[in-house]
Amino acid sequence: MTVTTAAVLVPLLPALAAALIFLTGRRAPGFVQPLAVLPTLAAAGLAVFVAVRQGGEEPLTAAHRLAPTGNDSLPIELALRLDGFAVLVAVLVAVVATCVQLYSTGYLRGDRRYPSYAALVSLFTAAMLLVVYTDDLIVLLVGWEVMGICSYFLVGHYWETGAARAASLKAFLVTKLGDVPFLIGILALASDAGTFRISTIVARLTSSLSSFELSHPTLIALLLLAGVAGKSAQVPLHTWLPDAMAGPTPASALIHAATMVAAGVYFVARLLPVFTASAAALIVLAVLAALTMTGSALAALAQDDIKRILAYSTIGQLGLMTGALAVANREAAVFHLLTHGAFKALLFLAAGVIIHTAGTGSLRALSRLRGLKERAPDAYWTMTIGLLALAAIPPFSGFFSKEAVIGAAEHAALDSGSGSASVAGWIVLAAALLTALLTAAYAARLWLVAFHDPVHARPEPLPAGAVHEDSTPAMTTVLWLLAVPALLLGLTYRTLPDWLDGGSLAPTLTTSVLATAAALTGGLIMYAGWRRAYEADAAVDPGPALLGPLFAPAGAGFGLDTAYRTVFVRPTRAAATLVRFLDRTVIDTYVRGAATAPGLLGTLTRRAQTGNVQTYLAALIGGALVLAVAAVLVAAGG
Repeated sequence: MTVTTAAVLVPLLPALAAALIFLTGRRAPGFVQPLAVLPTLAAAGLAVFVAVRQGGEEPLTAAHRLAPTGNDSLPIELALRLDGFAVLVAVLVAVVATCVQLYSTGYLRGDRRYPSYAALVSLFTAAMLLVVYTDDLIVLLVGWEVMGICSYFLVGHYWETGAARAASLKAFLVTKLGDVPFLIGILALASDAGTFRISTIVARLTSSLSSFELSHPTLIALLLLAGVAGKSAQVPLHTWLPDAMAGPTPASALIHAATMVAAGVYFVARLLPVFTASAAALIVLAVLAALTMTGSALAALAQDDIKRILAYSTIGQLGLMTGALAVANREAAVFHLLTHGAFKALLFLAAGVIIHTAGTGSLRALSRLRGLKERAPDAYWTMTIGLLALAAIPPFSGFFSKEAVIGAAEHAALDSGSGSASVAGWIVLAAALLTALLTAAYAARLWLVAFHDPVHARPEPLPAGAVHEDSTPAMTTVLWLLAVPALLLGLTYRTLPDWLDGGSLAPTLTTSVLATAAALTGGLIMYAGWRRAYEADAAVDPGPALLGPLFAPAGAGFGLDTAYRTVFVRPTRAAATLVRFLDRTVIDTYVRGAATAPGLLGTLTRRAQTGNVQTYLAALIGGALVLAVAAVLVAAGG
């Protein structure tokens, strides 16, 4: 099998599986699980095959024209480009999707809507793989939009609940708010470059032999960033992601680790020369990344639900990736994308086991339970690994990739050759170090409050009424499979440069010491606050005491949802009410009046039709007399 054939099959297999499940899921439910797991597993195997064969080699491209556009130089093509970035991200997507499908067979056992769920996960996977492999902007847009549709249905899986319905609609609308300028940006970029091919655009912008420049680089970059902010949940379009936790936990793992939110970061990495063509766009990206990092970390410290903590964590880690892109280092961004995909999938799936076991994801409720880590030891140990990776404690994977980002920011900050790059570097560096402290703090809070009874509390078993159900072997197996890359993937920093652009990803002494010190400080502060909170009033959540007056606004996402309702939702509803009033009261009145006048005339005419000949003759004579009188008067006047 050729590499090209294998690459075509990677997104095609889960797409075909989705179609088969949609068509046969209700009639043959016994085939749903094999159709959900096996094609995705095969796609993962093929993705690994493509990566092994193509990694470190010259990029491989292939194209087939799909449709003309009226301009011979701008055809839409089913084009593939297999470079190191694409093949590595494809492996991440396929492996995480396989783990999610396998995990879901246990998590959603007995769910009557499992067939539609499994089909949507397969379609979601296929769409993201299409985004990863394609070299055509319009085909990428197709995968981009299909992911948005799949997320709408997956977030709203439990549509009986108002929270799920509202969350799915919010996710759809907020991401679409960014997709409109994103589409305009794609068309403007293609019009400037004269092609939809990503590799051609990048080559024209980076070649020393080409004099090509974009006509409006800042405008195009900002339009594209709007779509990226929506898809990758960056400020100010991030508010949909915490609410999306109303969906099934394995679907959350897929969205947060390998699809949807990763698409925006990957898109900027693929088209980075478009963004580096505008110094202003990089400054904007750096500021947004800094706000996203620090704001989401503070919000995570004030959440009570485990999944919402992890959701805000994802927003912050994506901000770290966009920070690396703001200092023009896509190797560091994709490196963190890979490690984050592994440990964030692990964290969400471990959280699913905890929720299954305890029947709740509330930290407040979990703090009152005893013996949770004994009841769910696999979730406890794997979540510990995931949280250490998230907090960037060496030698876990998150340390190496976060250090690559912070090192890139330091390099840009100290670069005296470019003022804008230096400004972006300082912004990202300061925000990343502060975020390292806050991330370790909320990771320690989750671990301490959920799993650890205060030292002088007498252990008690979980109350019988709190136990939901134990995890299945499939669920725990997946946890340990993901724990391996969460622990070891960071060690690939030596070999990854050969697959990417060749820049170093090795940790540097100064930033390693600073970042690790910040993480340890955050963890120790949280531990001290946890002990103090218990000893003071037997409450084990140190968040309110440590955040003080920031706790309430941080827990509410700093009021952004309220602001959006005030600025956008209420005026829109008021305008809709006005339009409805005008339509029903004003316009309909004229329409009804226009219909009433002919009706009345018809009624009078109908009454004149009596069938009496004498009446008709009298009317005829009367009419003739009227006409005669009128004629005489006209003649006399003349």
